[in-house]
Amino acid sequence: MKLSRKNGLRASAIGALVVSGALVLSACGSDNNSEPTKDGGKSASAAASNIKCDGAKGQLLAAGSSAQKNAMDLWVKNFQAACAGVEVNYQAIGSGGGITKFTQGQVALAGSDSALKDEEVAASQKVCKGGKGINLPMVGGPIAIGYKLNGVDNLVLDAPTLAKIFDAKITKWNDEAIARLNPGAKLPASTIQAFHRSDESGTTQNLGKYLSTAAAADWKYDPKTKSWPAPGGQAANGSAGVATAVKGAEGSIGYFELSYATANQISTVAINTGASAPVAATTENASKAVAAAKVKGTGSDLALSLDYATKAEGAYPITLVTYEIACDKGNKADTLPTLKAFLNYTAGEEGQKVLSDAGYAPLPAEIAAKVREIVPTLS
Repeated sequence: MKLSRKNGLRASAIGALVVSGALVLSACGSDNNSEPTKDGGKSASAAASNIKCDGAKGQLLAAGSSAQKNAMDLWVKNFQAACAGVEVNYQAIGSGGGITKFTQGQVALAGSDSALKDEEVAASQKVCKGGKGINLPMVGGPIAIGYKLNGVDNLVLDAPTLAKIFDAKITKWNDEAIARLNPGAKLPASTIQAFHRSDESGTTQNLGKYLSTAAAADWKYDPKTKSWPAPGGQAANGSAGVATAVKGAEGSIGYFELSYATANQISTVAINTGASAPVAATTENASKAVAAAKVKGTGSDLALSLDYATKAEGAYPITLVTYEIACDKGNKADTLPTLKAFLNYTAGEEGQKVLSDAGYAPLPAEIAAKVREIVPTLS
């Protein structure tokens, strides 16, 4: 099977936008890979004309996931254009940093690539007077395993082999386990340079959940941790830092959202899941996995459960969902109108519609409908 994952990533991302029911993110990055809208900014003006401000005023502070930064940039631009005197300040400092700021009462809204843990919900009750923090899904997508290995354009790995690489148990590119998955490939005897995140990250946590589920015998670390747990390897800050490191180092491998591979023209690994063919990291393939997600949260919480061990044909298993985290009750009176208006917009038809211009896909209809029901109840 011939899989093109280097020069064809952009086409795959755009093509996947038409996949029905996909909860997929293809442009989830930093200032370095954000792009203007395809119509030169007209969509922003059109979207702004239909936004309901509903008493929004003043400044709304938010922080967290860098995966949704490009979406946030677009949403903020449109929302501020429609609502005079309103400022939404989103800091893309990583999921862990955003949750910390939220539980410390420094921001009214956090973005996270993983749902709140029990202890984080408990911590949120100190700032959500009479309530707690809840998870509201907005976007999602594939975590690509990027690599740089001259002469090897279509690398295939499975979960156990990937776990051993990131746990420094496999250290050479011509290791028997890698060779077995890549018959005919000219694998060098060089040392593998594995890169991971130095900051707390929902991307790290989602990769850990995948390895803990699909390679339980080889990855013994806590799947809930947002910090890199394994010894060895080299650390870099943020997905942008890991992507830059991989792009610049021969024999390297690392993990980051698909858009970083696209922007940096980094080759990505196809995953042998046990399906009839290895599955490439594309938005279309990730959509097949994420579309089957189940709501595991209760009440107003919409945390989702993903099947990281899926063997479904064409389903890419290493995925994430980005949530907006807010108090269900106990929001500050001065920011509540702006918070609700902003989330009503992002989850609404107008907010979801403009995502296509930034390389994102809208929420599945049933998930979006649930989010839209909950946002007006925030108090």
